[in-house]
Amino acid sequence: MNLALKTHEKDNIAIVFASEIKSGDIVSAIDKAGNKQNITATASIPYGHKIAIEPIPKDTTILKYGESIGISNKDIEVGEHVHVHNLESTRGRGDL
Repeated sequence: MNLALKTHEKDNIAIVFASEIKSGDIVSAIDKAGNKQNITATASIPYGHKIAIEPIPKDTTILKYGESIGISNKDIEVGEHVHVHNLESTRGRGDL
């Protein structure tokens, strides 16, 4: 079973933690209450990386653990791998 964890109710991503996900795989994103959302992965996603669990428009804050980890630099679809290619970090930057 392909699993991902939504760690906070505000999160728009989940963390892949069962194995590497292949494009086309069904991923069960589970929250702390045990609610499950099945998502079709649109790309391969390595263990420990993030998958979008809702549409994330360009310039939207990406939330992990209920905290901002950056801003989307393009539209991100449900099931997409969320990483440095579509996420611009805002942490530790003095220019923002």
